[in-house]
Amino acid sequence: MTTRFASPRLVAALRRTALTLAASSALVGAASAADVNIYTSRQPSLIQPLLDAFTKETGLSTAAIFIDKGLQERIAAEGANSPADVIMTVDVGNLDASKKAGVVQPVKDEVLEKNIPAEFRDSENEWFGLTARGRVVYASKERVSETAITYEELADPKWKGRLCTRSGQHQYNVALIAAYIAHHGEEAARTWVTGLRDNLARKPEGGDRDQAKAIAAGECDIALGNTYYVGLMQNNEKEPEQKEWAKAINVVMPTFDNGLTHVNISGIALAKNAPNKENAIKLMEYLSGDEAQRIYSEINYEYPLEPGIAISESVKAFGELKPDTLPLAEIAKFRTKASEIVDEVGYDEGPQS
Repeated sequence: MTTRFASPRLVAALRRTALTLAASSALVGAASAADVNIYTSRQPSLIQPLLDAFTKETGLSTAAIFIDKGLQERIAAEGANSPADVIMTVDVGNLDASKKAGVVQPVKDEVLEKNIPAEFRDSENEWFGLTARGRVVYASKERVSETAITYEELADPKWKGRLCTRSGQHQYNVALIAAYIAHHGEEAARTWVTGLRDNLARKPEGGDRDQAKAIAAGECDIALGNTYYVGLMQNNEKEPEQKEWAKAINVVMPTFDNGLTHVNISGIALAKNAPNKENAIKLMEYLSGDEAQRIYSEINYEYPLEPGIAISESVKAFGELKPDTLPLAEIAKFRTKASEIVDEVGYDEGPQS
């Protein structure tokens, strides 16, 4: 009689699969008990104050499952049994990917259409923006005198060895490059990204806050970053060193040749098989409304999308943001090409000339 033993590699793979399924089952069970189940790639600390306010207002409970990567794949794999009611994420690319993956459904809703301007929602109502953040320049207070910079000028050789960014493949930078393609065309964008690469002070690394840290340390003079990170650094009581990073920089609102600044969004969509559809739409309406938009502004330092909502004092100090009017859905069309350009020019390898 011959005994066959599974290979160590197979055993390890089966063990990982079992652990993943067990964890997934536990999460699904927790979510199923709530009135609204949320799958989100947003950090829990950024959305919990809003969910608490929603529960206080409506009496409806929420359960949020944080999924950093593979959110669309997770919902697709769960199929009709998915407990997800809504998807909350950052970046128009993630929202567009959810639409293309077929894991969301359209919502025809007067409240959402009233609260969210058309350029910040899908033309077929399959996703809706909630907040905006500008993709801006962090500039050293000590070493940069410019108070106005265009995106095009960031590739000027005068900035050689003075620019810091996170990875070119990060969703925020991919979206900016996609916007550049939409404005100027593919070849111009390739030339621009090459210029950015050769102006780098180091290989791209870290997050947006790390770029401010690098400026404070004298490693570079300018960087690309989102506006809301500045507010988070300025008001970070748990890590006061971040306040010093924020003190080292000015926020400069760069523009395209139309005089407007690229913005990206956080947003929400109704899951395709939402088991609590009515409650989910109530949450979507709430997050687009006055109270939630004010919370976004005061706590997260984001720009509310509902017209007429005041921005926080921290955000106001960045200067006037004039958002690009190019529809975000148009930008999303060029994200794949933008990502390809990043690899083609070897952006993440750092300066090459």
